[in-house]
Amino acid sequence: MRAIIVDDEPANTENLQVLLSRYCPAVKVIASANNKEAAIALIDLHQPDLLLLDIQLDSGSGFDLLKQVAFKSFEVIFITAFDYYGIPAIKFAALDYLLKPIDIDELVGAVAKAEVKVISKQSNHQLEFLLNHLKKDVTVPVKIALPQQKEIRYVVVDTILRCEAANTYTFFYLINGDKILVSKALKEYSDILQQYGFIRTHQSHLVNGRFVKSWIKEDGGSLLLDNGDQIPISKINKDKVRAALT
Repeated sequence: MRAIIVDDEPANTENLQVLLSRYCPAVKVIASANNKEAAIALIDLHQPDLLLLDIQLDSGSGFDLLKQVAFKSFEVIFITAFDYYGIPAIKFAALDYLLKPIDIDELVGAVAKAEVKVISKQSNHQLEFLLNHLKKDVTVPVKIALPQQKEIRYVVVDTILRCEAANTYTFFYLINGDKILVSKALKEYSDILQQYGFIRTHQSHLVNGRFVKSWIKEDGGSLLLDNGDQIPISKINKDKVRAALT
């Protein structure tokens, strides 16, 4: 894969090049840039397969770069030193990101997933999805990308009834009866869905507050949902659940 690295710290760029050369032989770094303007020119000139992009640049954010670049048919792996900056939007689009300092296993895993997509020559709908999400157009229903083995489902958040943990996987239950298994932990989705009215009732359960019908007090407490599902409430979450429903 032909790759371009964009990072405003030359030392970080050099370190990433070394890691890629040593642990990711499928990647060939063809160029690097330390600012947004140079990066845009290089991307449009070389049209890479893969972009390793620092979210925070001195001349603007990596998101700004993606909005301005003309060529967008590449896979992207975001890199950031701040685990809160832009991560919710990236998670919504089910794109890969790496936290600094870069973990080798995570780098190898992210590159391997990008390679599969490049080989299959899939257009990067996830990147388009991320850019649309960043526009924050309130007239468009908020969607979340749910990666499955053979496809990525783009689901309107308001159609999600509840989520349930299954070890390191998560089941999504939709109001139309669909059940989607995603290979990510419930905590990751809990962090980004709570701002949309989802309530963490239990270590294994996250429910959409708009579908809560009643609070059942017996047997330690549980929530009855509109479809008849009864979701337990743990003692540690009881006060938070009560506050979220009032």
